[in-house]
Amino acid sequence: MSERIDKSWVVFDSIENDEHDRCVDLFRRPDDSFGFEAFRRDVEDEGRWTPVAYHSGISYASREAAMTAAVAAVAWLEAALRRRQTK
Repeated sequence: MSERIDKSWVVFDSIENDEHDRCVDLFRRPDDSFGFEAFRRDVEDEGRWTPVAYHSGISYASREAAMTAAVAAVAWLEAALRRRQTK
């Protein structure tokens, strides 16, 4: 788990791209707000997930609102979600 995701936040979904080198985590905070963060995993980082933006600082009132914002912010996410639904 990235340092940008607080240990008190509960990740309820983690979506990877087909290459398994990009990921979006969606989470719930103890105050019942929601958020997301985007990550990359590269060889030079020894395979660790590294945040690529500062999305986790924004709060959303619902899971759906966080997911909608994530899809709008992360170019590959919508296609990954479509592929997930067909599996």
